Amino acid sequence: MLAEDLLGEQRRKGLRVALAVSVGFTVSVASGAIVPFLGPLFAAQFLLSSAQPLPPGKALGMGVLILVVGIFMRILTGWFGDEPVVFLLLLGLIYFSCFVAQTAGKGGAAVFLILVVTVMVPLLGILNKELASSILSILTIGVVTGGLLMWLAHALIPEPRQSAAQTPQPAATMAPDVPRALANTAILLSAVAICLTSDNLTSAVVIPVTVVSLLGQLDIAASGRASFGLVIVNLLGGVIASVAYAVLTIRPNLFSMFVIMLVVCLMLGGRAAARSPDAKVYAGALTTFLILFGLGVSPLPGSAAESFSTRILFVAMAIGFVFLTTALLWQHPRNKGVAA
Repeated sequence: MLAEDLLGEQRRKGLRVALAVSVGFTVSVASGAIVPFLGPLFAAQFLLSSAQPLPPGKALGMGVLILVVGIFMRILTGWFGDEPVVFLLLLGLIYFSCFVAQTAGKGGAAVFLILVVTVMVPLLGILNKELASSILSILTIGVVTGGLLMWLAHALIPEPRQSAAQTPQPAATMAPDVPRALANTAILLSAVAICLTSDNLTSAVVIPVTVVSLLGQLDIAASGRASFGLVIVNLLGGVIASVAYAVLTIRPNLFSMFVIMLVVCLMLGGRAAARSPDAKVYAGALTTFLILFGLGVSPLPGSAAESFSTRILFVAMAIGFVFLTTALLWQHPRNKGVAA
């Protein structure tokens, strides 16, 4: 019976993710949102982190945290954006703090979202001056939209009150892996530094966010087959985005967009909703798809003219970069022991 409960939980969670992301993305595009994937991305992270909706207080707290981080990063970019060495050192300190929490099993989805914000705000602030002034409003709308989509999805597809699958799972916490956090910081900071020297806004968004996603999935101590599968699934997110964009160009309307998003999110979100080791990998593929497809339909300057093959190449470069650098910088297998 427990297996049936877990399967039911996975189906409900996957349906919620598909509904929230497809509706949110379509509405964002229809309303002319500059970064239409941000709200759906936040909603997907909220929904995948738990089978239950975030309590209003916790959701508000996470939203405030993300907004405060965005404001702080906007100020930091304004003060030190013209001083690359100092700015990168400050970014490195922030990334290191996030990765320390991540290696200790703390923070959950909040750490990933904070990393996304601390990557996007500096890049958008430096590489696109026009967008820099509105980045805080973009973040605010994204957080609010993500929260509303989460509650809407739970209202339409509620979780049964009595379910063995809802038994709270104890949070797995570990001693912080400082060497690995330092290595991850060096990897992400290198990607951000490379993108800051480029005028290509799309590469500046896709590459570091892909790096963040992969660092949350990858375990270099896992089998070669598992690592190869991780590469394939993440590239799959880019390939699906390319096919979806090509289909959309044949029938460029909101209904077609909604159907495309729904089908893809059912496929990737359903796998990401499972309680299995590869769930994070499919969540990463969903993130890659949302960013690539979102950039294709967004009104960001320069994004529409670039080919999807170029963007998939950026994703492939990011994956190769992460695998190479983790192989070089991760010294020892992570101790899997769980502390109480």
